[in-house]
Amino acid sequence: MAETIYDLVVVGGGPAGYTCGIRAAQHGLKVAIVEKTDLLGGTCLHWGCIPTKAMLFSAEIWDHLKHAGKYGIDNVDAPKLNWQNLLGRKNEIITKHTKGLDFLMKKNKITVVRGHGRLTGGAKDGVFTIDVTAEDKDKPGSGASLQTNTQVRGKNVVLATGSDARMLPGYKPDQTILTNIEILALPEMPKSLIVIGAGAVGVEFASVFKSFGADVTIIEALPRIVNVEDEDISKELTRGYKKRGIEIFTSAKVDKIDKTTDGAIVSFTDSNGKQQTKTAEKVLVAVGRAPRTYDAGIDKVNITLDRGFIMTNEWMETTEPGLYAVGDIVGGLPQLAHVGAMSGMVVAAKLAGKYARPVLRNRIPGCTYCDPQIGSVGLTEAQAKEKGYQVKIGKFPFVGNSKATILDSHDGFVKVVADAKYGEILGVHIIGPQATEIIAECVTAMELEATVESMMFTIHAHPTLAESLLDGFSSVEGMPINV
Repeated sequence: MAETIYDLVVVGGGPAGYTCGIRAAQHGLKVAIVEKTDLLGGTCLHWGCIPTKAMLFSAEIWDHLKHAGKYGIDNVDAPKLNWQNLLGRKNEIITKHTKGLDFLMKKNKITVVRGHGRLTGGAKDGVFTIDVTAEDKDKPGSGASLQTNTQVRGKNVVLATGSDARMLPGYKPDQTILTNIEILALPEMPKSLIVIGAGAVGVEFASVFKSFGADVTIIEALPRIVNVEDEDISKELTRGYKKRGIEIFTSAKVDKIDKTTDGAIVSFTDSNGKQQTKTAEKVLVAVGRAPRTYDAGIDKVNITLDRGFIMTNEWMETTEPGLYAVGDIVGGLPQLAHVGAMSGMVVAAKLAGKYARPVLRNRIPGCTYCDPQIGSVGLTEAQAKEKGYQVKIGKFPFVGNSKATILDSHDGFVKVVADAKYGEILGVHIIGPQATEIIAECVTAMELEATVESMMFTIHAHPTLAESLLDGFSSVEGMPINV
């Protein structure tokens, strides 16, 4: 292994890492990926994006079954949740895509080295050396196939080591106090759940378990849920969740969690300064993710961390020449799989001398797969005003969209934030059916610098949910057709 000098060594086999490796190999580079577990795919595939969305799909079907008679389907009066089958399908999806990644490694002639990779220092004579050890082989998610005490050498290195779920100080995850890992492997459906944190992870799991009949409470320290979204989106999701029976406390501080024989008691201070307690079978802590940079040999190279994150230039290069970082460990970019993947593709193209362009912060779609779904890109209304734009807003409710009515999902709206002077699209914010799918058109429009006017003359098929965008852009000029 040590005799081979790779063009690129990627440390970490999640979406950022494997995408970088595949694209680099497609450009003709010789690539190795170092992965400390026996399965490629990272958190996203095994404990994040994919299994969560599989559960959300099951929840969506379950919600439709509640009204089967209305859709002309009889004898579905008493559907029964089979939790084990639900988990089984989730696991089948993970297994299928894990095998798919193994195939892609072989197809692209990428060497996969099993073990924990650590930098040994900067490049010597233009070559980095990565120590690979197997001390993690007995930890959850690791496997017996790890190779022991080897070295991998490469002209360039990409760090893609991912992130870990943050836990409240003084607590450790177990079968009562959960992170995204434990909640995806619960042996049975809990009857009640307290979710601490109302970002994407928190509101998605709240949606899943509420659909299946659990009593759900959300406790959020910030003034509103999904705080990164436009304020109107937060208000609409709050309204929808309360309508579903989800209890929400914002501007609330968790004081302690006491475990009981039946679950846990969460004590917190609400927005009025009043002490409150809530009891549930399970508590999900969803307060963000910490970059996994603490054991990657970063102290051996010329990198300064900012709160654990690695700072890079626009091409994802660190202050150590030839050393790059992508994914959840990068400061200043959202911790999203698609951001990491695109960052990896940027690095691969740059190293191969091919055309590339940097990831632009205001062109990154954000998607939350709760019910109703949220999709957004660009500036919020408040951000646009803060930047000094003369802002025009268009807002179109899904109640005016025929396809939304057909799907019996007409809550929510499309909101367009535009520059009044030139008609530039500054941001689009959607809450409603399939928002995570139709936001792609808005990203494309902004990438191609389309104006509100040009989008008003872009034909959208009827009846489709995407047609709501035509009305949304038209609403900026006060001319929607269907409301």
